[in-house]
Amino acid sequence: MSLPSRTRPAALAGRFYPGRPGELARTLDAMLDAASRARAAPARRPKALIVPHAGYVYSGPIAASGYAQLRGHGVDKVVLLGPAHRVYVEGLALPGADRFATPLGEVPVDAALAAALRPLPFVETSAEAHALEHSLEVHLPFLQAVLDGPFSLLPLVVGGATPEQVSAVLERVWGGPETLVVISSDLSHFHDYASAQAIDADTVAAILAGRVGLDPRQACGARCIDGLLELGRRRPLELELLDLRNSGDTAGDHARVVGYASLAVSETQP
Repeated sequence: MSLPSRTRPAALAGRFYPGRPGELARTLDAMLDAASRARAAPARRPKALIVPHAGYVYSGPIAASGYAQLRGHGVDKVVLLGPAHRVYVEGLALPGADRFATPLGEVPVDAALAAALRPLPFVETSAEAHALEHSLEVHLPFLQAVLDGPFSLLPLVVGGATPEQVSAVLERVWGGPETLVVISSDLSHFHDYASAQAIDADTVAAILAGRVGLDPRQACGARCIDGLLELGRRRPLELELLDLRNSGDTAGDHARVVGYASLAVSETQP
């Protein structure tokens, strides 16, 4: 007898992004069109993106700068890593769900990729860690908007994992051109506008240089990014900055801002 399907419902719809399908689709199209006009399409599709995860009014335009690079490219698997904000996780956590829902529809969890990770001792299953985690959910409508066809999802909440552990996970599920890796991270939090600009510029320079060892005060997804950079020590990866702004640029208040960046990661020939 088969078990009933388990769906992780949209927890942030109507709060972090529009909850009505039509309004959400129009919001995404507007942000993606603006990003496409601002930057020419790349010659090759990124293998991975580093993109922010705040409410769309704050970080949506910066995230769109990354997601616009995927238009017209075929992807049918997405590996999505985001930092734990609400429930402590020792290493990395799978959701224990069969699909994730958004106002635009449901995305199936990739059972084969999840099974490949379960033998790792630092990968657990935690529905609680995923239940209200915004660092993953806010990316799903973007992916639904830009990918040409249906895709499966491997969602992972990252807690106290080491760069080597995150890198080992990425190595197992890296795949080929059919697989996209999305690393979810904001940058500095609650500095004044000028201070945030300086801090975030230094952080992006460290990422572009491939320096493992980010401070979580520099990027809330530091452990996710570090894992990707650690993998870059074994795989030839090229990182490109697409957009670097903060909430003072998008939502107006310059007194206490949060930083956001989008970066594209491409595989290069060894």
